[in-house]
Order: sequence, then structure tokens, then C-alpha cells
Amino acid sequence: MEQALEQEIKTLLIDALNLEDMAPEQIDAEQPLFVDGLGLDSIDALELGLALQKRYGVTMSADSEETRRHFRSIRSLAAFVAATRKS
Repeated sequence: MEQALEQEIKTLLIDALNLEDMAPEQIDAEQPLFVDGLGLDSIDALELGLALQKRYGVTMSADSEETRRHFRSIRSLAAFVAATRKS
């Protein structure tokens, strides 16, 4: 289940950020999303956050340490979405 969710989020990331030259298989679930990893920026974070909210109904504070932890990697985003779905 969690791997399927990670794949969904990878696809969502690619679609939301128009990363046409990237495939879900190219993204390591543990790879950092920002700076040294995929190199996303704050605008990308906002767009991805909106896409996650639309797709999964999750909400998060824009500038909290907890949100930064969730956005660390695809795996941490999938864990957050899974936990939110259960509650």
C-alpha cells in the first residue's frame, strides 16, 4: 500500500510541477525534495502542497517545522498522507 502511495505522489509531483522530462521511476522515495535532491524551491512546495490538498484532502501549515519534515522526501509525504487518511 505504501509503495503504491509513494508512486501516486511521485506521479502527482511530476504532473503538478510539469516535470515532463522525468519519470516516477527516476525519483528515489528517500531523495530530498529540496536543495541537493530534486532541487525544488518554495514555489514548487506551494504547488505540490495544493496538489496534495486537492488529491488527498490533507492540510498543513505553510511555515511549520512539521510541514518541513513532511516535505523532506516522497516517503515522508506518503507517511503523512497515509496517517492523515487513517484519522
